[in-house]
Amino acid sequence: MGAVRDVKKSYRLLRKALRSRRAVQNVRRTLAAMPPHPEEHYKIAVYFADGAVNMYQMRQWYKPLAELAKKWPVVVLSRSATGAEKLIAEDAPPVAFVPTVRDMERFIRTQDIRIVLYVNQNTRNFQMFRYGRRWHVFINHGESDKMYMTTNQYKAYDYALVAGQAARDRLSRTLWDFDIDRRTIEIGRPQADHYSGSLPFSADERTVVLYAPTWEGDRPSAFYGSIATHGESLVAALLATGEHRVVYRPHPRSGVVDADYGAAHRRIVAAIAAANEADPAAGHVYDDGPELGWQLASSDVAIVDISAMVYDRLAVGKPLLITRPADERASVDTGGYLSDCEWLTVDRASGIVAEVERVRADEEAIAKLRMWVRHYFGDTTPGVATAKFHAAIEQLMAEWDEWHQREIGSVVTDEDDDDEEEKDDELVV
Repeated sequence: MGAVRDVKKSYRLLRKALRSRRAVQNVRRTLAAMPPHPEEHYKIAVYFADGAVNMYQMRQWYKPLAELAKKWPVVVLSRSATGAEKLIAEDAPPVAFVPTVRDMERFIRTQDIRIVLYVNQNTRNFQMFRYGRRWHVFINHGESDKMYMTTNQYKAYDYALVAGQAARDRLSRTLWDFDIDRRTIEIGRPQADHYSGSLPFSADERTVVLYAPTWEGDRPSAFYGSIATHGESLVAALLATGEHRVVYRPHPRSGVVDADYGAAHRRIVAAIAAANEADPAAGHVYDDGPELGWQLASSDVAIVDISAMVYDRLAVGKPLLITRPADERASVDTGGYLSDCEWLTVDRASGIVAEVERVRADEEAIAKLRMWVRHYFGDTTPGVATAKFHAAIEQLMAEWDEWHQREIGSVVTDEDDDDEEEKDDELVV
């Protein structure tokens, strides 16, 4: 058995190497056909060392960065060929493919990069930290109460742009000797200002319900997925009313570990197809596209598992239900929003229609939601988060100028001292 495993592992590694090699060739060929990057042009870089598998971490920043680039030119420093391939093909900012440290150094020497933004905690971020005379800023790829959001790695950055007071409270509780007031800047959720996209259905009187479950997880503490426990019964109940429209957006990894979980997912997809065939005007949607935005903004109620989707939806400020994990081994945060959210347990999944109406109409539930939205994201009025994001960048640019001028002044002072020493030498002679 060990020999068989070794052969399979070698085969997977070989396939991965071949994919990577093809991606490198494709990226270099594509970039060679494009105009070269203008020198001394970019002021902001987004450092992304991951491959295609983690593109969701970058995609949500495309539109906020495009808006920012109208004043401060932005470039993505992509270290992975598969990541660069996706970035070039999608609606990303301009891409510099810098797979090696030498490639990175060559590119940086040609630019005036003053701020480097990081969307994740990839260990290769440290290869970029070596460059001083610029700000290294963690912007993250989402807001949640996961352990990831309080990692001590925050201390490696000069600043962190955080969503709101909830993030600052988490960091204050967890990190020792970390100056929250000086090193964090609240910006809300600027991505929410760009939740858009063409609706794949015609808006009508139906109540739109987004069901966005996560995958089954690879260990008991992460068994958050609800497709096999809640999903089939709640989707069946909503499809049956004739008054609801279901938008089903599962995690792309659903079923990769548990075959039964994958089978439940396929049954939901089939049920949606059958409902649309029976009533073409129903407009139910199985959504597996790369764009996330319209689903959150257009749905009247969202049903999500414990995942970043909780907070993506919370930023919209509209009703949501969180599926309570059926497996008691799943780790559930006892603080923050999940301590006070609207839970959907397995036994109540079949009664989803009543639950949907309750969270839409219950004044206490609505007031509670508003309180948590403000705690996590501050003012969610459209445009406010974008303004905060731009103001944060302006602040950092001003601080860069201040340090730059201080450095120039220090050099001038040193030169004056050298001149005085030369005069003194002349007098001695």
